[in-house]
Amino acid sequence: MSRSLVLIDAPSNLGLRAPVPGAVPGCHKLAGALRDEGLLRRLGAREGGVVVAPRYDPGDWRPGDGVFHADRIAAYSRRLADRLEQHVRAGEFPVVLGGDCSIELGTALALRRIGRFGLAYFDGHDDFRHPGNAPAGVGAAGGEDVALITGRGQRDLTDLEGLGPSLADEDVWLLGLRDPENEPDSAQPELDRLGIGYATVADVRRDGPQTVARAALARLADHALDGFWLHIDADVLDPSVMPAVDSPDPGGLTLDELRALLGPLARSPRCAGFQLTIYDPDLDPDGRCAALLADLLVDTLAG
Repeated sequence: MSRSLVLIDAPSNLGLRAPVPGAVPGCHKLAGALRDEGLLRRLGAREGGVVVAPRYDPGDWRPGDGVFHADRIAAYSRRLADRLEQHVRAGEFPVVLGGDCSIELGTALALRRIGRFGLAYFDGHDDFRHPGNAPAGVGAAGGEDVALITGRGQRDLTDLEGLGPSLADEDVWLLGLRDPENEPDSAQPELDRLGIGYATVADVRRDGPQTVARAALARLADHALDGFWLHIDADVLDPSVMPAVDSPDPGGLTLDELRALLGPLARSPRCAGFQLTIYDPDLDPDGRCAALLADLLVDTLAG
């Protein structure tokens, strides 16, 4: 399917905890590393520029203070939404290079302004931590963004522009979650109760990636929706394939499994855009992981 791709950098790392005291998460370098692989040319995309992120500085934040960087994340989400909204309304296909998963707040806000959209969310973790299920408290929006965009959490992040939740529970599908034995903080029982669709790695291997992708697409391509967005957190891949992430937990997808899942969703004419998050070039000194991700995006999105 021919479509007009536009490549946009969203290099925010505001939603992650510092890797060590005094350091900043390196995922803000993701876009530069993939552009160094010739991604703009190889995708045949138009240059969409950079939505510059605020400085990473949790300041005097302490556990119990809510989400750190909340004011900066809210402001950045509105700015990112401004950029993405114009491209989606123009019929273009944004390809967004993060950043951490908190950029999803800006993506979801852009889509909420336009209509009712779904989300295919590829991630090794459900990112559904919120005050109702986290006795130790919240803090890092990168592990809370699915909860926030569906209306769970502090109001300054769940009710951006007074629009309420950006996505409805039934319009979200999570793919590639670690199996519960590899994810001790899994919210899967809660997802079941809420009707948020998901498929674990075990589900993918039991049913086959094509079957799982078709099931997700059956919901996300529903004509009650105006379309859907495609999100990939690089940690959906097993660390034997993709070690350059902040949470390289075992039990992830293989590259072939991810390709097979992505294909039908990315090719759907109902897919409105795409984003990649969490890859950290600081953890990839030889650039092998950047090359792998660039190849994946070209195979999935180009042509």
